[in-house]
Amino acid sequence: MKARYQWLAGATLIAFLAGLSLFQNDWRQVPPRALAAFAPELDSSTSEPLSPLPVALQLDTRKVALGERLFHEARLSKDGTIACASCHNLKTGGVDRMPRSKGVGGQLGGINAPTVFNSGFNYRQFWDGRARTLEDQVDGPLQHPLEMAGTWHQALDLLESDPHYRAEFDALYRDGITPASVKDAIATFERSLFTPNSRFDLFLRGNTAAMSDFELSGYRLFKQIGCTSCHQGVNIGGNMVQKLGIIENYFAGRSDLTEADQGRFNITRQEEDRYVFRVPSLRNVAVTAPYLHDASAPTLEEAVRIMARYQLGLDLGTADIARITAFLGTLTGEYKGGLLQ
Repeated sequence: MKARYQWLAGATLIAFLAGLSLFQNDWRQVPPRALAAFAPELDSSTSEPLSPLPVALQLDTRKVALGERLFHEARLSKDGTIACASCHNLKTGGVDRMPRSKGVGGQLGGINAPTVFNSGFNYRQFWDGRARTLEDQVDGPLQHPLEMAGTWHQALDLLESDPHYRAEFDALYRDGITPASVKDAIATFERSLFTPNSRFDLFLRGNTAAMSDFELSGYRLFKQIGCTSCHQGVNIGGNMVQKLGIIENYFAGRSDLTEADQGRFNITRQEEDRYVFRVPSLRNVAVTAPYLHDASAPTLEEAVRIMARYQLGLDLGTADIARITAFLGTLTGEYKGGLLQ
């Protein structure tokens, strides 16, 4: 065991340096409001690579309420059947737990929907990181032909025709109902979808009884083998992009590659960005199956095995996978006073 982890140190360093090279041009793009929300909680004196979520955020409650209505407003879609909440169900970890989500007319999207919870702490949005902010992200699903298949013209007409929406927007925004104000309201609501007080957060805040010895051994192993090279910070990920298959080619021999599998290459057209994705947050990961952009891991144990092999070059045994999985289970946080299910 000792020799195996000593060998792994080299692989971990490679992964970390590769992460830095991918991250160096993008780190300044962390949304300022996201930084402002959790910066007071960070303690620069700690040696821990992970930080607890804040227990409260300062957001305009009126905008949060308006954004919540819009988030659940299926009439914004072309056929009136799909809302943001259709793929990002707040009762099931902020996802739909499907390999690929269904849009208008039952059409299947091309990628596994990521959770909306804690998305306000991501430095970019979407698996390929193409949207810099939550506001920018709204354009995607609203207008995508396989998702809501709507248009801004249709959306604004709908909202203008509703006296309740018109009154709310007029009270909050000088220009009333515009694409910018709709985006701002939805994004403000999404920033409110943070999940503090996980048992791991309680542990980081000093409650040493919040985690079992077995779970703590999983956390130590998580750090020891190099998982925190990519999954670090307040969101335990979400703050960099990385190649899927940095040690071993994850896509080798596959004949069913899709456009979504190309990752950021679809955005930049640069070969070094092929198979590069935004590192997902691990918060609430125990309740957001299936895993990876292609939903190829149906269980958390399988996701841990895949990540260890392709990102760290390590063939983890059943016992080690169980330890790490137990630790990941402590990352489930609260929303509206209850643990996510």
